[in-house]
Formats: sequence, C-alpha cells, structure tokens
Amino acid sequence: MSTVSPRLQVFTCNSNPKLAHAICDHLNIPLGKAHVGKFSDGEIHVKLDESVRGSDVYVIQSTCNPVNQNLMELLVFVDALRRASAGTINVVIPYYGYARQDRKTRARDPITAKLVANLIETAGADRVITMDLHATQIQGFFDIPVDHLMGVPILADYFIKKDLGDVVVVSPDHGGVIRARRLAERLESPIAIIDKRRPEPNVAEVMNIVGDVKGKTAIIIDDIIDTAGTITLAANALLEYGAKEVYTCCTHPVFSGPAIERIRDSNITEMVVTDTIPLSKEKQLDKVTVLSVAELIGEAIRRVHNEQSVSKLFD
Repeated sequence: MSTVSPRLQVFTCNSNPKLAHAICDHLNIPLGKAHVGKFSDGEIHVKLDESVRGSDVYVIQSTCNPVNQNLMELLVFVDALRRASAGTINVVIPYYGYARQDRKTRARDPITAKLVANLIETAGADRVITMDLHATQIQGFFDIPVDHLMGVPILADYFIKKDLGDVVVVSPDHGGVIRARRLAERLESPIAIIDKRRPEPNVAEVMNIVGDVKGKTAIIIDDIIDTAGTITLAANALLEYGAKEVYTCCTHPVFSGPAIERIRDSNITEMVVTDTIPLSKEKQLDKVTVLSVAELIGEAIRRVHNEQSVSKLFD
C-alpha cells in the first residue's frame, strides 16, 4: 500500500510577514491563509481560513518587540493548529525572545527562556526551528526536536564579496569567541577579543583588547545588538588601538532604547544584520545593511519536510 507525503503548509503571525512571504517564495508555495488579530479588549484572535488536517504545518513568528504580544500570538496559533488536526506543528522562531534569561544569575531569578520553551511545547508544537540562540543550551530546554540554524555563513558570504583585505574578526566578549572563530575560519583571518566588564544590564565598559588589530579592518560579530552600547564602545576601543576601520555584524538587530542614535553617531563604517527581526522605517539607517535569512530558513523547512539532514546546510 503506497503512502502519500503530507502536504507542506506555511503560515505566519504578525511579527515578520515579509520574511514569511520570502520563505514561501523560496519554497514555491503560497503562504497559508489565516487571520491573527485582536478583540476590542486586546485578546488575541486566530482564524484559520483553510484546512490543515494531516498537513506538515510551519508557522513563522519571531518573538521580538512587542515580545509578549508576539509570543501570545504564536501560542494561540499553535493551539488553533492542534485543534484543527494538523499532522505536525513546526514552530519557526527566527528570533527567540527571552533567550538572555537562560539561567539564574542572582537569588530568586526566574529562568524565563525555559518557561517560554514549556509554553510552546504545552501549546502543541512538535518541532522548533530557530536561529542563533543567545545561549545554545536553550535547545535542551525543549523535549521536542530543535533545529538551530546559524547566521555566520550568510554574514561571511557578504564580507567575502566585499574583499576588505587585512581583516581581524573581533568578539565583543569572551562568550562570543566560538561565533567569532566560525566567522574567522570562513574569512581565513585571525581573531581578537574585547575584554569588558558589565556593571549592570545594558551597560558595558570596555577594559582591554586581546589580539593584534593595528592597521587591520576589524569586523565585530555578535548574535544580538540591543542598545548598541557594547558594540559602539568596542568600535571606539578598536580604533584607539590602531584598527584602520570597524565593521560590525549580528544576526538579530533588536535595536532598543538609544541604539539608533548610538549607531548613527558611531565610528562604525557599516553594520550588517539579518531580517530575523524586521526594522521599522526609523531604524533603517544608511550604515545598516540587511541580509535575508529567507533562503536558509526555507531550505531548512524543505529538508525537515523531506526528512533530510539540516546540519549539512553548514558543512
């Protein structure tokens, strides 16, 4: 008796519909028909406008600002899919909000990244596809499969094409050394490390630079740029230590608080980010270049649907 592969369907909530459309273009399928809105009292309302019975369904939603609304949209959408008898429910979270609350740093702290994982599983998700988690151990917070995609190849390809010459890849802290090394290997360049102290959240003080940056083009890589305090201080320090010019890159452009003003007024030549988080018009600066992750996520979805290896995308 022959078996028929389940239908592949992709839906989106409201956080990043442009990215969802681009993913569907790569997959050469239409975006699923659904409505995600709010009642007059602010409660989330989801309406599926086509059948999902037995389908392999993928729902695209970054849990970026407004974080709680986007997270709640995702949970309600997953519940709707489960109750509509979807075959599998695959949650695609290009940017995983609350990822920086992954451990107890003080007494009585919550571990909110784990709570979010519990909520997604309880809602009915069968799999998570995400990109550049702030802490890779978050994969272990789930009891369902997690495919963890990397933005480094996309960023590396961009800088390779720019042919910047004598490059040094810089990690803005000790925790980002592995990420910096991955980029450095692709660019065939050395690395340097910013040794910094953070006296309180969202406040960073650059202390020292480990590595040779004099006369070189520095590329600072991070997973998230939030208030841009760390990245702009690091750029200033690199120039003071003799770097020729400074580029920065990250996967997730959170850009909260004073970030835009800091980036605009900084000595950074160019900031390269991806579209895991959509940038509003006021955040689209001339020195900010946005690369798309649609092809990578689309290919990951195709491979999961066809039961092929996802890790081979990064070989």
